[in-house]
Amino acid sequence: MIDPALADSGLGDAEDDDFDALEEPDSLLPDHRYLDRELSWLAFNQRVLELAEDPTLPELERANFLAIFASNLDEFFMVRVAGLKRRILTGLAVPTNVGRAPTDVLADISAEAHKLQLRHADAWTQLVRPALAENGVEITDWSDLTDGERSALTEYFQAQVFPVLMPLAVDPAHPFPYISGLSLNLAIRIRNARTGRQEFARLKVPPMLPRFVMVPGGGEIVRFIRLEELIANHLGDLFPGMEVLDHHAFRLTRNEDVEIEEDESENLIQALEAELLKRRFGPPIRLEITDDMDDVTLELLITELDITDQEVYRLPGPLDLRGLFDLSRIDRPDLRYPPHLPTTAVAFQPGDSNERPDVFKAIGKGDVLVHHPYESFATSVQAFLEQAARDPHVLAIKQTLYRTSGDSPIVQALIDAAEAGKQVLALVEVKARFDEANNIVWARKLEKAGVHVVYGLVGLKTHCKLALVIREEDGVLRHYSHVGTGNYNPKTSRIYEDFGLFTADAQVGKDLTRLFNELSGYAIEKKFKRLLVAPLHLRKGLLRLINAERQNAEDGKSARIRIKVNSMVDEQIIDALYRASQAGVKVEVWVRGICSLRTDLPGVSDNITVRSILGRYLEHSRIFAFDNDGDPQAYIGSADMMHRNLDRRVEALVRVSEQRHVKELIALFDKAMDEGTNSWHLGGGGVWTRFAESAQGKPLIDLQDETMAQVQRKRRPRATR
Repeated sequence: MIDPALADSGLGDAEDDDFDALEEPDSLLPDHRYLDRELSWLAFNQRVLELAEDPTLPELERANFLAIFASNLDEFFMVRVAGLKRRILTGLAVPTNVGRAPTDVLADISAEAHKLQLRHADAWTQLVRPALAENGVEITDWSDLTDGERSALTEYFQAQVFPVLMPLAVDPAHPFPYISGLSLNLAIRIRNARTGRQEFARLKVPPMLPRFVMVPGGGEIVRFIRLEELIANHLGDLFPGMEVLDHHAFRLTRNEDVEIEEDESENLIQALEAELLKRRFGPPIRLEITDDMDDVTLELLITELDITDQEVYRLPGPLDLRGLFDLSRIDRPDLRYPPHLPTTAVAFQPGDSNERPDVFKAIGKGDVLVHHPYESFATSVQAFLEQAARDPHVLAIKQTLYRTSGDSPIVQALIDAAEAGKQVLALVEVKARFDEANNIVWARKLEKAGVHVVYGLVGLKTHCKLALVIREEDGVLRHYSHVGTGNYNPKTSRIYEDFGLFTADAQVGKDLTRLFNELSGYAIEKKFKRLLVAPLHLRKGLLRLINAERQNAEDGKSARIRIKVNSMVDEQIIDALYRASQAGVKVEVWVRGICSLRTDLPGVSDNITVRSILGRYLEHSRIFAFDNDGDPQAYIGSADMMHRNLDRRVEALVRVSEQRHVKELIALFDKAMDEGTNSWHLGGGGVWTRFAESAQGKPLIDLQDETMAQVQRKRRPRATR
């Protein structure tokens, strides 16, 4: 059995030197024991694409997965590829996690990304677009419209589109214009009717207009035309007296990764705002063009944008399929997933008198584990903070905010609490990638309301999801805590799968009090009782727990490790899992995205199973469960097994103490790993294979549908008389 003190902290009283053996590379493990993280990420996005290709899914959901794939790939290029290129150019690049030279990895990425983008384009043109048409939603071409439809669309163009278009000429008097990142553009060649001289112009497709324009008078069949095609067929209006010779769509991706030197910036927000302006002017890293673009136009773009042939992606069909997100406004519920209505967690359901539930009273009776989006965010996390804001017995609220929406009721609750005279601390992570501008806006809004807003520690992103309420009860201060795996964001809580633990446990309250004090101060202490906290000791705590399972297996005791994360990259954690596998520990990893862990190493990974599940909800929770010789332990929290999470972020895992909750987490995990569940299996060479049907051709269980059904079957125990 693990010593209770050791299990609580994950640290015990050992000195750091005790970990030398665990932290050093193991000479008994093979050299090539990791999968390339960048190619593994592309394999993840391929799994998203496979959902779009699945004919059993509703048609509008398939279109949505195509848009998600496109959005994911944009971010991958803007951050991962851009970062790799920057390190190569500055001479700071080092071999990757698999020992490949960065230039070789860049070539690998280019080859695989080219294949995926062609497959993505084909999925739209050959699979999803025809499937939508069969169900009465047509994305049509100008050539297929009637004269009446063209006339109506011309009126729309003149009234709604033409006034906002800005054609830019390129000639000796007009230099080549700046092309903003991710903008969709038309490259246009025109001839001056008087001089016969050919000219070039660039036209940006306005991003504020709907990408798909409805064709009037469609009847039961809803028809749309792409905005860029509508514009392309009215170019004569933009260049009167000129002959339009040719036009082609193109799109540029730029380096948009933000670099901030915090210790040289007195005001982090001002520095970040300046960096966000620079982001628009980052160097180009990818040029997407339509496959019919002529060589003259392409050569001009390559020269003016200073881009290489390897960075050019020639694609059939329309560019920027993120625009398919626009189809979500179509009122066709029959082409979507059946609705899932979240329930209120049993502990927070109103009693027989139907009065407003007392969240603090419910938590005081025992820990409450909430599973979103199956259980409502609004009636749990939001209700917790809103009740705290209006409760006269609440003295203080402390909370971390990584990503949230500008109109968030969470932000409003903190403002209400501050205006009611409570002490309110909001630790805002303004460097949450691609949410920086939004976070700045509502951070300032909080400050104006009197909330104490702090921005964490220099050099570390604060990624942990924590809320602490201090309440006076009968002259004694009581701590009510929430530790979650997901952001305090009501909008994403409807589509992100996450867990949250509410507890009145005094020890968790003390841990959070100290952690918040340190986050608003200068340093993080290294010991907590029920928390594992990065950057100092979360990895070491997990290594101890993994090593304990290995020791139990070697001693002939029960041993098993279950880990659910978004990404599994950290070499020390992976090596520890390999060693546990070698000792006979059954290791099960449930990963959504990147996985550098291999399952095809004889004598090393024989006991390791890796699964991935993607579906209508984004699997986002992190679970760490250990058999512990028959006395299972489980942790939940915000940390993925990546260097940035374990070394450069403030992360927190909380130990789940009530066995009914531990059993619930393990039961979910077992269902995910079951051979009868629809999932992807990681096999040899890093290849993921989807298992969606049984050998008899019957659909395998959809874990998310099954979980929703199970949650809805939960009932409040009847009161005994």
